[in-house]
Amino acid sequence: MTVEISRAEGIATVTLNRPERKNALSLEMFEALTEAGEALSRDSAIRAVILTGAGDSFCAGLDLNAMQSLATGLDEIRVQLMTPVKNGANWFQRPCRVWQELNVPVIAAIEGHCLGAGLQLALAADFRFAAPSASFSVMEAKWGLIPDMGITTNLPKLMRADQAKELMMTARILQAPQAAELGLVTRLADDPCAAATALARELQQKSPQAIAGAKSLVEKTWAAEVPEALKLEADLQKNILGQPNQIEAVMANMQKRAPKFR
Repeated sequence: MTVEISRAEGIATVTLNRPERKNALSLEMFEALTEAGEALSRDSAIRAVILTGAGDSFCAGLDLNAMQSLATGLDEIRVQLMTPVKNGANWFQRPCRVWQELNVPVIAAIEGHCLGAGLQLALAADFRFAAPSASFSVMEAKWGLIPDMGITTNLPKLMRADQAKELMMTARILQAPQAAELGLVTRLADDPCAAATALARELQQKSPQAIAGAKSLVEKTWAAEVPEALKLEADLQKNILGQPNQIEAVMANMQKRAPKFR
C-alpha cells in the first residue's frame, strides 16, 4: 500500500510508503491520503495523528510520472480544479485539507526531502517536527505553477506575506534551521518521529474537547474578522465549559493526579 495507517494506544501513524521514490505523490496516493484522513475522522479512539514518510524522506513532491500523465488530460484537470469535492476543497486540495478538518492534532515528522506537494501536505499538519538535515521548498514555481493544494488556508498563519511570496516565486530550497526561522517548522528534532510521539502523548493528557476547540479556534479565526472570531471563542467555550472532561481537568489539577478523560 502506498499509504499505510497503524494505530497504537490512541495514536494513528499515517506513513507515505514509496521509499524508493522518496515518497513522491502518485495520483493513487492523492486518493489514499484523502481516504486515510476521512477514515480517521470516524475513529473516536484516535487522539492524535502522526504523518511521516517511509525511508529517508518525508515526501519529494509530485511524482514525475504523475505529472506526465496529468499533462495529457489538461481539460479534465481544469474541471477538477474548479469542482469542489467536499467543504469547498477540490480533488487536489482534499489530501491536505482533510488533516485540517480532523478534531485531533496532526503532527508531521519530517526527514530528508519535504518539497512541493510534500511541503503542502506537511503544512496541513498542526505541528511540524523536522530533522536538522531536512530540506524544504515551495517547489511549484520550478514547474511554472503555483501551489494549489490548500496552501492559502495554512501558510498565512505561519509567515509574513512577503516571505511567502518569495518562497512561492523562487522555489528556493531551505534547510530545516532556515525553515524553522521562517515559521515553517515547529521544532527541530534529531528523531522527529520520537518527538512527534512525545507531543502526542502529552496532548493525550488534556481534555479532547479542549484540544479540538483550540485547533478549531486557530483554524477558523486566525484571519477572521474580530466579531466572528470573538463569537467563535464564546461558542466553543460555551460547549466545553462545565462538561465532564473540563471538570475532570480541573479536579485532576487540584488533586495533583493524572486526568481520566472520556
